Amino acid sequence: MSDARLSVFKTYKLYVGGKFPRSESGRVYEVTDSKGKWLANAPLASRKDARDAVVAARKAFGGWSGATAYNRGQVLYRVAEMLEGRRDQFVREVSEAEGLSKSKATAVVDATIDRWVWYAGWTDKIAQVVGGANPVAGPFFNLSSPEPTGVVAVVAPQESSFLGLVSVLAPVIATGNTAVVIASEKSPLPALSLAEVLATSDVPGGVVNILSGRTAEIAAPLAAHQDVNAIDLAGADEVLAKELEIAAADNLKRVLRPQPVDYSGTPGTDRMTAFLETKTVWHPTGSLGASGSSY
Repeated sequence: MSDARLSVFKTYKLYVGGKFPRSESGRVYEVTDSKGKWLANAPLASRKDARDAVVAARKAFGGWSGATAYNRGQVLYRVAEMLEGRRDQFVREVSEAEGLSKSKATAVVDATIDRWVWYAGWTDKIAQVVGGANPVAGPFFNLSSPEPTGVVAVVAPQESSFLGLVSVLAPVIATGNTAVVIASEKSPLPALSLAEVLATSDVPGGVVNILSGRTAEIAAPLAAHQDVNAIDLAGADEVLAKELEIAAADNLKRVLRPQPVDYSGTPGTDRMTAFLETKTVWHPTGSLGASGSSY
């Protein structure tokens, strides 16, 4: 009996609404490593795929934003647990995608998992940092509390296919938003594998939707979409970012312009607060009579 066998190549798919569809267009494109060696065919998402992803994200928003912050933290920590279990796979994919040695790719993957844990820990703490009681004149409680913006389109960084992706995705969903992510055009495979982790974790379908393909082609309809509330332009170049910002103005989307993502040390809270709205509530203290006594 011959030992020769055919390799079973992985079929990468989009991740929309908790399912793994191929692009509705039927298109794919070749993904190669840093030396031009073929790695896989990735789905070439269309405008229709982008619209489907927005529908899924909107449908999931109520349940995800309405969950307790503590519960969201538990769910996100579960993702980190599963990433740890598939560490070797991601080391290989990041090494191939970014042309890194195994040791450097391992360091990147470890940092990525640690970053996911960092944001998981912030879910029930961010409200205490950016919210609070306001001193006002009169017998009122005046409280400011953060609320998620809604559906956020995320243009993932182009060069950092995994750590960069998590650095912009995790803060969006940690604060209760849902996301439509455009993976790195050149190196989408780690993002598409992350989708498999999300699908088998406790993250509800539709909270994260991941598309691969031509960044400009997918980002344009998302920036103009009336049911997208915000957009992170982390992976857009200067020309594309300007076009997307103009399109986003039509329904007053929040826009986070391209800026360096810190891959070393603690990432801070800026990317979480970028997609939070502040709700202020007034409530009478229950003053009793002219004496001003109250409970």
